[in-house]
Amino acid sequence: MSLIRYEPTSLLSQFHDEVSRLFDARFSPTSEWSPAVDIKETEKQYVIHADVPGIDPQSLDVTLENDILTIKGERRWEDSAESENYKRVERARGTFFRRFVLPDTADADSVSAKTRDGVLEVVIPKQERVLPRKIKIQS
Repeated sequence: MSLIRYEPTSLLSQFHDEVSRLFDARFSPTSEWSPAVDIKETEKQYVIHADVPGIDPQSLDVTLENDILTIKGERRWEDSAESENYKRVERARGTFFRRFVLPDTADADSVSAKTRDGVLEVVIPKQERVLPRKIKIQS
């Protein structure tokens, strides 16, 4: 008789992952995979780190339109002849597409991006929030 370990939280985690994949595919149909992303907020800026190893920085596209930051790119096969000899393939290939809605404190005119060691870093400086102005009502 063999013992099988029962982990109910593992089933819940698997269900959560499947639902996430379903919604990711539904809202970004052009994406074949998604890089892991960390988002950090400091006092003066927001920083997004995206894992993009093996991707040529020239094939990455970072755009900002209507407070939506978009990161697109593609990881390609090295050589079609080499791909036939693989016994196992786990690294995702193809295009990816990620979008992030920026808060109203983001300074859209000063966004910068760079890559280093397979990590894309997008820095979004903060601007001072415009405070509401009290308007005097005349009678």
